Amino acid sequence: MQRFGIRPEEPDDWWEVEALYDLCFAPGREALSSYRLRDEVPPVAGLSMVVRDGEGILAGAIRFWPVHVGAADALLLGPVAVHPTHQGEGLGGFLIREGLEAGRTRGWQRVILVGDAPYYARFGFARLDGVEMPPPTNPERVLGMELAPGAWDRVCGAVTRWDR
Repeated sequence: MQRFGIRPEEPDDWWEVEALYDLCFAPGREALSSYRLRDEVPPVAGLSMVVRDGEGILAGAIRFWPVHVGAADALLLGPVAVHPTHQGEGLGGFLIREGLEAGRTRGWQRVILVGDAPYYARFGFARLDGVEMPPPTNPERVLGMELAPGAWDRVCGAVTRWDR
């Protein structure tokens, strides 16, 4: 089995990670509503991570962004991508689990994403009611996970850009 190393994303990784996202996602990915929440907001330092193979080649990446949900703060997970040559090796799940644990360790209480419920349910994500992503977003794909017990209780409203 090939060895992999995970570490926080550094500024020098930015364009290589962007190229991976371009490879893994459809053209126009930046037109998605979730990208409006990321515009001119840096990803959360220490939570956005890269995985490299034993030769130092980028195999996967994950980013987390700060957002507001109503009056509460949350992490917006995504994108997460694994290079096609490494898909099916568990790297996506590894990145998600490591990222969630890093968020918990740093005191974040809740995570939100727009994604496929059957896939993300294995990590503890469930559909969020009363939470509104910017349109056009299918409400069935708005998922959340608590990093602290009760973190989503009574949290509702629009998801908005980080302003701190």
